Amino acid sequence: MERADGRQHDQLRRHKINRYFQIHPAGSCLIEMGNTKVICAATVEERVPGFLKGTGEGWITAEYSLLPSSTNTRSSRERGKVSGRTQEIQRLIGRSLRSVVDLKALGERTITIDCDVIQADGGTRTAAITGSFISLVEACASIYDPAGKKPFPVKDFLAAISVGISKDGQPILDLCYEEDSAATVDMNIIMTGEGQLVEVQGTGEERPFTRQELNTLLDLGEKGIDELISYQKDVLGNDLVWKVGRE
Repeated sequence: MERADGRQHDQLRRHKINRYFQIHPAGSCLIEMGNTKVICAATVEERVPGFLKGTGEGWITAEYSLLPSSTNTRSSRERGKVSGRTQEIQRLIGRSLRSVVDLKALGERTITIDCDVIQADGGTRTAAITGSFISLVEACASIYDPAGKKPFPVKDFLAAISVGISKDGQPILDLCYEEDSAATVDMNIIMTGEGQLVEVQGTGEERPFTRQELNTLLDLGEKGIDELISYQKDVLGNDLVWKVGRE
């Protein structure tokens, strides 16, 4: 099967992460997955939600938005109450990041990750998670005291990718919008560097799918995530990569 952009069925789109994309946040990057581009920026605040006050634990939360011109038809800005889709993606990003963070080591601080999609061509939520991890590590490094008794707050690597089954019945990795809109099965997978699953969101868009197909898609997603985490390590470089998981 020939894909829309000529890739092999198990090949990621061209991907790139530019660190320090903004000067004001504690951590920031621009992640590009093919034509999908997302700015991920992490801000540290010396406060926590009310339910965490006095516990010694911190919090990780996220906000997500689509720029009006990011899609082929202009979408209105969300003012006031956000849509159900936006709320669901924000919660997904936040809980995914929290899964690899030692909230006690973070202390009573809140890190907010702002994910702004400036161009959308499929996989915006998975790109946001992969890019947010880079910004999160940078933000944690800005407050980490290596001489202290606490471990580095980020315990493991984290990345996400989309997989699916094409209309021709072929399992494919990292779907662009054209592929996503025509897929018979669509799935988002979030995994840690240790290969543990954080979340799997899978839907039979046009038909049910089998357990064997599910296993094939999980294997395909793991392959893509392994490649992305290897790239994250290259992007973070020697100054930061050693901190992740440091006791």
